[in-house]
Amino acid sequence: MNALRDQVGFSVRATATLGLMIVCALTALCVSVGTAFRSRRFCSERLVTPFGRCVLRVWGIRMRVHRESPLPPGQAVYISNHTSTIDVFVLVALGLPNARYFLSGFLRKLPPLALIGYLIGIFWTAPQADPARRTRIFQRAERVLRRSGESVYLSPEGERVTSGGIGAFNKGAFHLATTLGAPIVPLFILIPKEIDPGRGLRAGSGSVDVFVRSPIETKTWRIEDLITNKERIRDYYLEWHRSFAH
Repeated sequence: MNALRDQVGFSVRATATLGLMIVCALTALCVSVGTAFRSRRFCSERLVTPFGRCVLRVWGIRMRVHRESPLPPGQAVYISNHTSTIDVFVLVALGLPNARYFLSGFLRKLPPLALIGYLIGIFWTAPQADPARRTRIFQRAERVLRRSGESVYLSPEGERVTSGGIGAFNKGAFHLATTLGAPIVPLFILIPKEIDPGRGLRAGSGSVDVFVRSPIETKTWRIEDLITNKERIRDYYLEWHRSFAH
């Protein structure tokens, strides 16, 4: 009986999530058409952010945000650990100001999400096995961000790391921060094991904590030091991760 109840509850939440996604996509499309597709930021902050918060409520997830300082008023590169399917909804629910996002191109297989991504200017990433295509995507992102002055979010781990630790970091986020001269804003998403679906969809109810630390300036960074800076920030995350164990 409990298993049946759990399955029914999951099906209802999953259906509600898909319904919210469809409503969000269609609303964003109407707004975009009505503004000649000049409403990227409005769609992101006024439609997609509330959508993310509604999805979290559907799954009984409360988000608690802990900030050391206000978010930068200008362009920034936001990064975080990436452990769970929940992360996507947590990140859009944060409402990062004037920000675009990097997400896995695999997610475009879901048409409403693909439409939302197109309308809010998501950069869809290619698999690690296709480095040439990934390079082109990051080069395009750099051109767009340099011209627009928008902020951007991406996970340096590049994929969900469900081992309980911090994965290897890719260079993309640090290359962007270096070439744009934009500060890096470190985020840490802490999801209790009992509600974390990992790579799956069966999230439990509970609280997720998002920690936001002060920006790390990159104006003096050089491309020649890219690997060193990447590993330095990974060490920063390793220490941060260890602090939660205590």
